Amino acid sequence: MALIEFKNVTFKYKGANQNALNNVNLSLNEGQIVGLLGPNGSGKTTIIKLIAGLLKNHQGEILINDKHIGVESKMMVSYLPDSTYLKEEMVIKDVITMFADFYENFDKEKMLSMLKTMDIDTSSVIKTLSKGNKEKLQLALVLSRNAKIYVLDEPIGGVDPAQRDFIINTILNNYAYNSLVIISTHLIEDIDSILNRAIFIKKGEVVMDDTKENIINTHESKSLNEVFKEVFR
Repeated sequence: MALIEFKNVTFKYKGANQNALNNVNLSLNEGQIVGLLGPNGSGKTTIIKLIAGLLKNHQGEILINDKHIGVESKMMVSYLPDSTYLKEEMVIKDVITMFADFYENFDKEKMLSMLKTMDIDTSSVIKTLSKGNKEKLQLALVLSRNAKIYVLDEPIGGVDPAQRDFIINTILNNYAYNSLVIISTHLIEDIDSILNRAIFIKKGEVVMDDTKENIINTHESKSLNEVFKEVFR
């Protein structure tokens, strides 16, 4: 059984002239790291927000572990947005307490262990952190939930290459292997090595969806980034 199923899903933002998604069909299973790839405005964030239950009034059917979007499905999904959502004045230890109170599946010990590895002090105020450490903090909060699905929207978009490597290794070392990880990004070269599967989306439509191995083999052994450039040039 698929963890995520999109069946003929169409979505249009209120007041928009065209659909953000057009008849999207997806079936995603556990044990995969999936790249959701496409240029800005292609529909990546719309798909992610639908999975996270943040958007409503779509056409078609969306199932999360065979359940429609609701309270149960939201507990299965741990979502990292593409912008900072924590209050700058908060102390990190208070953020941890808040997450532990709000999410039954939040693993506080795992969170503290990750912060130790990241060399981030729980007594720090968020606004005193560097941009890279803010990104790491938010990622640690998301990965510390024992969820079935981790959805990461541009987790490496705003940090330097050295920080990107650290964040990618953090993802690899801390997600559950029977879960599903979806990473939306335009920095394909940076995540190419960890992907099992890639979904290319263009103007709200899925134009390619296959294992990374199959995509490379059917495109003369070109890299995933080279294939992406061909599709979207």
